[in-house]
Amino acid sequence: MRTETGTVYVLDDDPGMLRALSRLLRQGGYTVETYSSAKNFQDKCRPGEICCLILDVSMPELDGLELHRRLNRAGIHSPIIFLTGHGNIPMSVRAIKEGAVDFLTKPVGDVELLEAVRLALKTSAERQNEIAEAASLAGRYALLTPREQEVMSHVIAGKLNKQIAADLGTGEQNIKIHRSRVLGKMAVESVADLVRAAQRLGVKPQPSS
Repeated sequence: MRTETGTVYVLDDDPGMLRALSRLLRQGGYTVETYSSAKNFQDKCRPGEICCLILDVSMPELDGLELHRRLNRAGIHSPIIFLTGHGNIPMSVRAIKEGAVDFLTKPVGDVELLEAVRLALKTSAERQNEIAEAASLAGRYALLTPREQEVMSHVIAGKLNKQIAADLGTGEQNIKIHRSRVLGKMAVESVADLVRAAQRLGVKPQPSS
């Protein structure tokens, strides 16, 4: 029984292996698409999609490792499970370093493969959530006026309203208003939350002048 949703793309130049893997994965409740060559697959995987890839390392025209590199260069970082009958330790180490989530050797057990797929789709979903949260955070920051962004950089430095007012040459009441608006627009409830949001955005605290 599957516990993660998403599409499993399977690439293998062995028709029998494709049928066997597709049958196993469908029985496990997954949506499956199969391809006999990496070249036919290249335009199918889309950024932002919850999915994982099961790649045979040795395929005609374009092997699995090179396809992985091309997908990375294209900004498609879907979790990849390499499945091969000709693997070795240096190859598996290189694949993992380049971002593969698993490297399995044929013949692979059903339970082992299904667990690898479950974890890969979980990883994919977590990555997409992180991307969506980062985009939402950036969108909220973009709603701040230049003055509010300036005040935010002082607030995350831990300064009091009167210190910020002195630094910016304005009244303390104005800073209170700007601080309140910053917290509201950034959808945070405390300065600590604002500091964490700033760290994710790469916004630096403003030192005292």
